[in-house]
Amino acid sequence: MDASEQDVLQQALAWRGEGRKVAIATVIATWGSSPRPVGSQLAVNEEGAMVGSVSGGCIEGAVVREAQEIMAGAKPRLLDFGVTNEQAWEVGLACGGKLEVYVEAVE
Repeated sequence: MDASEQDVLQQALAWRGEGRKVAIATVIATWGSSPRPVGSQLAVNEEGAMVGSVSGGCIEGAVVREAQEIMAGAKPRLLDFGVTNEQAWEVGLACGGKLEVYVEAVE
């Protein structure tokens, strides 16, 4: 575990210690070009504060929306993001590729 991964988990623990709801998103698989490697994490609390990254910014908004639903009681879920090379520039995955992100609430 590198320092940035540890920072994400420490912040998630701190938020939980303050009584806040927290969700963690983890990159579990990538294909082709991906901005962040497998194991990269993003923690978000119910107020929308974030630490870490699962994509360098290009899909974080969608991940945070899903995390908010999960913190509100929805089941954990696997998110699948992928684009063709032609669509890549439009959504911010400039080199194409695909990634899967698992999002779960921290209890």
